[in-house]
Amino acid sequence: MKTLKLKAYAKINLGLDVLRKREDGYHEVRMIMQTIGIYDKISLNPTNSPTIKVKTNLHYLPTDTNNLVYKAAAYMKEQFQIKDGVYINLEKRIPVAAGMAGGSADAAATLYGMNHLFDLQLSKEELMDIGVKLGADVPYCLLRGTALSEGIGEILTPLPPFPDCKVLVIKPSINVSTKYVYENLHLDQNIIHPDIDGIILAIKRQDLKGAASLFTNVLETVTEKDYPIIKQIKNTLIEKGAICSLMSGSGPTVFGLFDDPKTAEKAFYFFKLSGLGKQIYLTDMYQPKN
Repeated sequence: MKTLKLKAYAKINLGLDVLRKREDGYHEVRMIMQTIGIYDKISLNPTNSPTIKVKTNLHYLPTDTNNLVYKAAAYMKEQFQIKDGVYINLEKRIPVAAGMAGGSADAAATLYGMNHLFDLQLSKEELMDIGVKLGADVPYCLLRGTALSEGIGEILTPLPPFPDCKVLVIKPSINVSTKYVYENLHLDQNIIHPDIDGIILAIKRQDLKGAASLFTNVLETVTEKDYPIIKQIKNTLIEKGAICSLMSGSGPTVFGLFDDPKTAEKAFYFFKLSGLGKQIYLTDMYQPKN
């Protein structure tokens, strides 16, 4: 039996705007997504048994229908009448419930893996159409790279690659509920919305500092008030030489961009000893090869 080994890459938001709450309860967003070099490892093995089995290195993660990896495999099996089962091993490195689309990335990798493992010959676009049924971020996690995301996150426009820089990622030892953040977001108040078009223009010009100067995440209006450590990490990143700092998604992960690798490395070791972060990674922007 052949084994398929894949990498499921995390994302950060280089700008996140919420335009309105829709009648169906979802929020309409406009944001810039960026893949970074932190990834989960996923391996898939076909089995003679018709069942799906998921194993993970984190004891608290579900391995049944409550796991997006399981859901993705089950959907593909049912939709395309796959009789064989699959054994999936998930090695988590992306912080969990951290605003980095870890679960969506795992689901995207599983869709890709099932497509190749069982020779379904689906295009990336067809996989993305399936992905949105599992979660709003799944289509982007199949596309990857730098992209404008609109609608509930499923309307994607690829952008030129973001300029090279170092990315320092800090996940504090708190958990933030995405549902709570959106329920407590008050768009009728005088909040600062990001200049998404300005960020896109700066990316097209390969103007790193110009783009970074415009980064804004409207969800911080909720999280910074309720979780002061997020603001503390952001300020400390700037103090340590980051050209910008921002919370990713609904948090609580915060990242800083560095145009100097040595400064980034010094900041990484500072945060390792600071006690401000539970999980700390120094990585790069990631661009898919195809």
